[in-house]
Amino acid sequence: MEKEILRTNILPTVPLRGKVAFPRVTISFEVGRQMTLKAVERASASAERLLFICTQKVTEKDEIVPSDLYSVGCVAKIKQIAQLPGGVVRVSAEGLYRAKARTVSAEDGCFYAVCDELAPVHGDEVLEEAYLRAAKALVKDVLLADGKIAKETYAKYENCQDADEYIDCILAAMRVRMDIKQAILEERRTVERLKLFERCLNDELEISKIEKKIATTVRKNIDKSQKEYFLREQLKAIHSELGEDGKEEDEYREKIKAKGLPEEVEKKCLKEIDRLSKMNSTSPEYTVITGYLDQILELAWTEKTEDTQKLADCVKILEADHYGLDKIKERITEYLAVLKLTGEMKAPVLCFVGPPGVGKTSIARSIARALNRKFVRMSLGGVKDEAEIRGHRRTYIGAMPGRVIYAMKNAGTVNPVFLLDEIDKISSDMRGDPASALLEVLDPEQNDTFRDRYLEVPYDLSKVLFVTTANSLETIPAPLRDRMEIIEVSGYTLEEKTEIAKRYLVPKQLKANRLTDGQAKFTADGLRAVIEGYTREAGVRTLERTIGTVIRKIAVLHADEKDKPFEKVDRKRVLEILGAPRFTGDEVRKEEEVGAVTGLAWTAVGGTTLTVEACLVPGKGEVKLTGKLGDVMKESAQAALTYIRAHAEEYRINKQAFEENDLHIHVPEGATPKDGPSAGVTMATAILSAFTGRKVRRDVAMTGEITLRGKVLPIGGLKEKSLAARRIGIKTVIMPAENKKDIEEIPESVRKDIAFVPVTGVEEVFRLALREAEKPADGGKSSRRTPKKPPVLPLSEVGSHDGVRC
Repeated sequence: MEKEILRTNILPTVPLRGKVAFPRVTISFEVGRQMTLKAVERASASAERLLFICTQKVTEKDEIVPSDLYSVGCVAKIKQIAQLPGGVVRVSAEGLYRAKARTVSAEDGCFYAVCDELAPVHGDEVLEEAYLRAAKALVKDVLLADGKIAKETYAKYENCQDADEYIDCILAAMRVRMDIKQAILEERRTVERLKLFERCLNDELEISKIEKKIATTVRKNIDKSQKEYFLREQLKAIHSELGEDGKEEDEYREKIKAKGLPEEVEKKCLKEIDRLSKMNSTSPEYTVITGYLDQILELAWTEKTEDTQKLADCVKILEADHYGLDKIKERITEYLAVLKLTGEMKAPVLCFVGPPGVGKTSIARSIARALNRKFVRMSLGGVKDEAEIRGHRRTYIGAMPGRVIYAMKNAGTVNPVFLLDEIDKISSDMRGDPASALLEVLDPEQNDTFRDRYLEVPYDLSKVLFVTTANSLETIPAPLRDRMEIIEVSGYTLEEKTEIAKRYLVPKQLKANRLTDGQAKFTADGLRAVIEGYTREAGVRTLERTIGTVIRKIAVLHADEKDKPFEKVDRKRVLEILGAPRFTGDEVRKEEEVGAVTGLAWTAVGGTTLTVEACLVPGKGEVKLTGKLGDVMKESAQAALTYIRAHAEEYRINKQAFEENDLHIHVPEGATPKDGPSAGVTMATAILSAFTGRKVRRDVAMTGEITLRGKVLPIGGLKEKSLAARRIGIKTVIMPAENKKDIEEIPESVRKDIAFVPVTGVEEVFRLALREAEKPADGGKSSRRTPKKPPVLPLSEVGSHDGVRC
């Protein structure tokens, strides 16, 4: 018997996952974990290039500790190291001898093991020889049974007389469970190892027999299927003799010929029918092809509706369905007029942009009715998968066309009005970008050959009148935006809302609640009370819901008393039904204050007003900006402060005031994000008011971007901002002079109530918005120029955009 421990080494340790290393066998493995890479690096740097290889108990575990490793492994010598892509290293090592780790510790980023060599423990030599011969016979049976051992491996070790070497080499070549291999590796007594090895071989032999039995059963089932196919072919021949074969294929051919398809599409369909005729009807592919042909036949390829012949009829329908929206009505009338003159033209792609509730979606339905076309709608809100637009390839199970083709199938014509609703809410993820897929759909130069992945043939969308809607253009990709004709739809004024409620909303709610005009009659004063006191929106959705609430309250009174006299809904009755108003008619600041200025802003839901506050506190000249302001708005504040500091002497501000005070600028409603440059003049006015103590007029609102030189640059959304100013009772709006051209778009009723003052420089803003200080802020130490009168222009010059109280 040999000594139990022959040698002891301290070696870098490599834990393997799902593999067991054996002596006298070359093993290859890939290394990717940092601690394992470190161990290989340390071993390869040593003279002997030795490392200790053991097996990890739980294969799936990435972060391991010494207790996660089997203690018995193999000491191996590194033969070759190859660098693979991705930072992975392939190592080839030759097993030298079995060893047991006395201790394993983590040092310098890798595991080190104090390992002792395990010598084999031999017993009765005759008994070992008997077990070895039995094992060799079983190995031969396993090889013949299933080829689980390579013939070369079997031949190489057939004459091996060392039982331990034979077990290690054969076991390393077999596909056996890791725990069985580990148990045999750990056993030191040769006779016991042979017993475990023999038991393992017997198990593999039984498994091979079971696998053969299963394979035989499967083969029988295949033979049965072939027999059924042969019988079906015979049955098919019998039907052929009777003249009854190919009925379904012939029906498809007749339908395809009669459909009048384009040449390429017809050729594709006939090719699919030829495939169908050679296929077993029970085949899954048979169903896929018939489904494809059905989709082609259900689509409209030549069918279309005749457009309205008289422009007057088209205009009449649009006017009956919607109040206002003049730009949209004019554009549709232009399209119909050109179509009537030319006889053929590519339909435009219109994009209606505006706040919610202004009628963008409903006007699209009215356009279809006015043009005498079919109407289909596709909501793009939340769509993330490109396949929603282009469809899935037929190679996928359950494949179907995209939603564009599906909508065209529902329309049944090639020239419907196709509404793509909420195009600004589209998004993308790993499944593709739907916005990019829409580029082909909405490009008049390409959409006559639109290819759906399911159809695999071109489909003409050039006759479709595409209408898209959006609340904002900012989230629409530039290439997609470039393909659309943008028509802005602004919010409604009080007069427009009153007229819309009287013409459409009240009759609609009366009908929905089964009341008549005789049972509930709104007065103009009652409608204004609802609009001013209970709604604050650019559109009319909340207004419709509020009117519905009033009518339902009245319906309760009429439910039991059918003959009850009609209800007059005036301002007093509205207050009784709805209670105290949610909004006051005039929310302008109650009094003039120092450092508080009313500004105007534009949002995706229309215009709004905001108050910019500036306050000085003793400090070191720091500037604090609060109110969840964006980067652009913060930069505007810095530009405004720089201008005030540069002109401090002109405004009688002691320069020490900038060093001895901290400036705090705040925009209320701090939970709402705010950004944009148009609050520049508002911030400059608030800062100057705070430093000079001059009060700000409460009936003045302003908008405009400021430069370091004090210039006032143009802004967008003037109409929406003006509507917001009017809602809170503002009398004067200061705006950039370059926006004078936008005044024509503002409703006349708003121009009558608000004086618009165009300015080119911030000095003009200060002269109009700030009251004179009771005494100079610096005690009169600095000079000040005499202010000029602000340029409010007379009514006679409104037509040229120069004056603006209209």
